[in-house]
Amino acid sequence: MKQIATAAAARAAAVAARLRAVAQRVREVPAPPGPFRPGFWRSPIRGPWLTSVFGLVLLVGIPVVFVTGMLSYAAYNPDLGPLNDMTPDKGLLGFYLFHWPTHPYWLYRLTQGVHVTLGVVLVPVLLAKLWSVIPKLFEWLPVRSVAHGLERLSLLMLVGGVIFEFVTGIFNIQLFYVFPGSFYTLHFYGAWVFIAAFVVHVSLRLGRMTRALRSRSLATELRTDLAHTRPEPPDPDGLVPAAPAAPTMTRRGAVAMVGAGSLLLLVVTAGQSIGGRLRNTALLAPHNRNPGGGPTGFQINKTAAAVGVNPAHVGPSWRLELHGPRTTPLVFTREQLLAMRQHAAALPIACVEGWSTDDQDWSGLRLTDLAALAGLPDAGSVLVESVQPPGPYSSVVLRGNQIHDPRALLALRVNGADLSLDHGYPARVIVPANPGVNNTKWVHRLTFRT
Repeated sequence: MKQIATAAAARAAAVAARLRAVAQRVREVPAPPGPFRPGFWRSPIRGPWLTSVFGLVLLVGIPVVFVTGMLSYAAYNPDLGPLNDMTPDKGLLGFYLFHWPTHPYWLYRLTQGVHVTLGVVLVPVLLAKLWSVIPKLFEWLPVRSVAHGLERLSLLMLVGGVIFEFVTGIFNIQLFYVFPGSFYTLHFYGAWVFIAAFVVHVSLRLGRMTRALRSRSLATELRTDLAHTRPEPPDPDGLVPAAPAAPTMTRRGAVAMVGAGSLLLLVVTAGQSIGGRLRNTALLAPHNRNPGGGPTGFQINKTAAAVGVNPAHVGPSWRLELHGPRTTPLVFTREQLLAMRQHAAALPIACVEGWSTDDQDWSGLRLTDLAALAGLPDAGSVLVESVQPPGPYSSVVLRGNQIHDPRALLALRVNGADLSLDHGYPARVIVPANPGVNNTKWVHRLTFRT
């Protein structure tokens, strides 16, 4: 037995020696030409301090973008059923969902405006951060050990996740739908993958970032001109080039250029959410900055023609059906609805793409009054159905607190005039703090439920 054990140990030692020899030969494989070689990256301002400056901005901004994005998802009340939920298999990822409130009435306009505007403003910072760490992405050997491989995998998830989230988000803002599936589904799951990698990365790098920020004075760097710009000391991550080129830009210039880019994007984006005079500068807004005059001259998400609604759907034969516990629904013409007591509410429309209107003066029937008329004064939800052909958001479910808010209306008029066809004539829902797409247009049936 002793001889067998000795022989086994010898064989194991021989195998280990061969593996070490193979690993050594792999480590000696020269890097391919181009970006994999250390001498390729020669910018003298690249280093831990500048990387950490951009990282600090993202450390503050990205959690805000993530949280407001998750709030946007909650605003759809996805737990009410598949009509409201594009991610029915979310499982534990929906742990935080709650009943979306109707107070304050501008809540969704604020959260989604911040989500989209801040996301766009952070693009130059993100690009600068990726530029500052790009030597790490081309590190040779790509994988040196199991631990190094896991670190590289987390980096791949981080970089891939952030690029995916920002690109799909910007495409959605610009109504450029080239996704292989639902934007909502892809963006939701992508956000969780990215934020998991982000948390891991921050936990591993926060100490290094703090030390790097303390290594140089921001005030000093902002006063340093080109002639006195010097590379940072060598760092263990290899961001500082071994053979730096002569500087063509100061760190002050790099920070200023990124800041100016973010400021420019703020100016050409924020107006679509803030409104007022800034709407004229919202050059990146996908919807008309000046949609025309008159009482119905404000932004429209989707026109009637775009969703297949034509005048025949909403002509003289149009009726509103109210369903409740009765076996026979109540049916009303538009003239009969207008003859009932009308109520008013000043509410904006705010959409997932980040744009919103100013407050518009809506008038019509309170949803809570219609619930009582249908025989369910304490209705817990209502199914709102449109005459538009079946498709995403042609029907939606509203929660009880939305029904019973006195400002929640089945609107018939806006700003003193009948609704236009594109704004939902003959009747549409308008609810405080509700995502625009859930304020269903061209309504023909309301089914109140307990």
